[in-house]
Amino acid sequence: MYAVIRAGGKQYRVALGDVVRLENQSDDNGNVEFGDVLAVSAGDGKIGASAGARVLGRVVEQGRAKKILVFHYKRKKQYKRTIGHRQNFTEVKVGDILV
Repeated sequence: MYAVIRAGGKQYRVALGDVVRLENQSDDNGNVEFGDVLAVSAGDGKIGASAGARVLGRVVEQGRAKKILVFHYKRKKQYKRTIGHRQNFTEVKVGDILV
């Protein structure tokens, strides 16, 4: 059984026991609830949209990803600029899919 959820403007396919790295999520005592469920699969290749479905999870870790370098360059103009960026994330372990 798996579900497709929307979190942080992106879509994720999650199953029971999966650990998913998402955009920053606000948690309630380490628990997260996703109410925006786009589709649920009950197995046997059957997928359907389910109104009122929820996905419950537990926050495993909150942190910042590795630094990426953003490099701007204009040739023949002696212009170079380097900027770094670290994205915040929340790791969530999926505990239950309620239909």
